[in-house]
Amino acid sequence: MSQTAAAVVFIVSLVVALVAVYRPLGDHMHRVVTTTRHLRVERLVYRAVGVNPEGEQSWGVYARSVLAFSAVSILFLYGFQRVQDRLWLSLGFAPVKADQAWNTAVSFTTNTNWQSYSGESTMGHLVQMSGLAVQNFVSAAVGVAVAVALVRGFARTGTDRLGNFWVDLVRICLRVLLPIAVVFAVVFVAAGMVQNLSAGTDATTLAGATQHVTGGPVASQEVIKELGTNGGGFYNANSAHPFENPTTWTNWIQILLILLIPFSLPRTFGRMVGDNRQGYAIASIMAILAVGSIVAVTALQLQHAGTVPQAVGAATEGTETRFGVAQSAVFAGATTLTSTGAVNSFHDSYTSLGGMIPMLNMMLGEVAPGGTGSGLYGMLVLAVITVFVAGLMVGRTPEYLGKKIGAREITFASLYFLTTPVLVLVGTAAAMAQSSARASMLNSGPHGLSEVLYAYTSASNNNGSAFAGISVNTGWYNTTLGLCMLLGRFLPIIFVLGLAGSLAAQKPVPVSVGTLKTHQPLFIGMVVGVTVVLIALTFLPALALGPLAEGL
Repeated sequence: MSQTAAAVVFIVSLVVALVAVYRPLGDHMHRVVTTTRHLRVERLVYRAVGVNPEGEQSWGVYARSVLAFSAVSILFLYGFQRVQDRLWLSLGFAPVKADQAWNTAVSFTTNTNWQSYSGESTMGHLVQMSGLAVQNFVSAAVGVAVAVALVRGFARTGTDRLGNFWVDLVRICLRVLLPIAVVFAVVFVAAGMVQNLSAGTDATTLAGATQHVTGGPVASQEVIKELGTNGGGFYNANSAHPFENPTTWTNWIQILLILLIPFSLPRTFGRMVGDNRQGYAIASIMAILAVGSIVAVTALQLQHAGTVPQAVGAATEGTETRFGVAQSAVFAGATTLTSTGAVNSFHDSYTSLGGMIPMLNMMLGEVAPGGTGSGLYGMLVLAVITVFVAGLMVGRTPEYLGKKIGAREITFASLYFLTTPVLVLVGTAAAMAQSSARASMLNSGPHGLSEVLYAYTSASNNNGSAFAGISVNTGWYNTTLGLCMLLGRFLPIIFVLGLAGSLAAQKPVPVSVGTLKTHQPLFIGMVVGVTVVLIALTFLPALALGPLAEGL
């Protein structure tokens, strides 16, 4: 079978699997976030943290709860890394230095999982499994909780209540993420992934040298790394490492886990607003953008344009031979279309235009389907902007799902959209203006700019993947990328919750002949068009100086 045919089979099988789980998983998440029944273990958690599970919150209180929980998480994880040498299972590793500990704490709390360190030689087992892996669960749950709060804003009328953040957080962790993670952790162990507390083994290489290979609780961290669209690997090579991703079928499962929850959440959205057609419309928009992106990056990599790829017959540099070019390209597309950031190949080694597609995926706002929760609320914000534009075209007040989109709503939506482009472009410009930051670049010219642009795009959009070819474990990059991750996560969340509160307070608008039908192909095409055009207008100059200049 040719590489092209294998890629088609690989992609089609993923699509079939996602279609199969769309309804049952989406319905399960709907039941989780709407039921009034609390499990006994959940009541114990509420009692321990002093939360009244029956009390609902306004958008301001909900936002403050998110920020307070995240602030405590950052402080705890920072302290955990700084004292790891005194902890059990430290493996003799020194405390993580201050700027790197800050960067890592922010990274995992914001669901970015950007790594400026090599896990197997920097983090002890206790920090990995009790610090980083725990944040993989709760940071993913925070994203879903915020998405659910926004959907409640559309579904409710005449109220200032959006639910209870603490209830949403606990339920999503215990009823959605944990059960799936346990099942697939067992599958991964059976597939050959490492799951132990070993300090490591000394192995003899083919060249006769000795190499120390660290063991650890890899399989359990690997599953939530993908399921929660986190992306932080136990090893520096991430999903290219055989202990994290041993076979082609585990590679397929990892991609499925990355897309599982983000592609099923539109079903939850449709159920909550009482119209499943709205969920199908959002899922269709996500699918159009995702399929277009994955086909583009796969085709560009299989075409292997460039002097060296043409000489050797394939764009194989930086690619694991057990996955090949096609599976690596699909993985790159999936991980950057979501906020995952996991890698099974080096994006820096992609062809110029092939490497541009993962960067463009992040610039789209990671909405196709995006991260756990963040993809849905990002897409709904784009839907709000689309109906506003459509309303201006016909000269009537725009509305979406029975709610008017006025000055207050479009202000929140606009601020949401503008946050990450400002962080990306200002961060990249500041880095290029700093001699110390430029000294970290291993390449000059358009490719060097692409590496810096990719880094700030990844951090600001809470992705976490890296273009490589740039040394980011410096004071400048640890600090500035940490700030981009922090602002890129929580400013949009505040704007989303503000939008949700404004929508929930409204009375429903009766459907009329002038109402834009937001479940039909016209609306789907409009949202796709608005998404692509807005990104093109925002980032085209930067792309023209980087990957486009190199590719053309």
